[in-house]
Amino acid sequence: MSGQRTARRILGIDPGSVKTGFGVIEVSGSQAIYVASGVIQAGTGAFAARLHTIFTGLTAVIAEHEATESAVEEVFVNRNVQSALKLGQARGAAICACAGGGLAVHEYSARAVKQALVGRGGADKSQVGYMVRATLGLQGTLREDAADALAVALAHTQHDRLDARIASGAAR
Repeated sequence: MSGQRTARRILGIDPGSVKTGFGVIEVSGSQAIYVASGVIQAGTGAFAARLHTIFTGLTAVIAEHEATESAVEEVFVNRNVQSALKLGQARGAAICACAGGGLAVHEYSARAVKQALVGRGGADKSQVGYMVRATLGLQGTLREDAADALAVALAHTQHDRLDARIASGAAR
């Protein structure tokens, strides 16, 4: 889609060092339309090669789907510090792909994503997946990582709308 476009293409990313989910939606006004989703399989080989796979995979997604901005889930640290560090590095590869593609990068916690879609930050993955499918009018099931990435993109649109309302109220 080239030429003048008023719609935005948002790339949502659920980073992982083995699997990185992505989801692309097109937003025009208050309407969000599904464009694409999937999972980049980084595998379990050498870690540097996995990071490269994430970077090149997302770079290709950005170019193919003409994303205009991105939303990335933040690192969640539970108990395993090594896993959190690897996840942070996978996020770094994803963010570099977005920045290299000229996209603005917005970051959201898992709790904020769940709050935006389900209405409570403690929602489980099945509730988030249901809301993604309902919001985008999708049938069937989505791969978990892809559904999570679409959720991040949708949460970004919610935050944008809220920011716009706040700004318009402040301008009065």
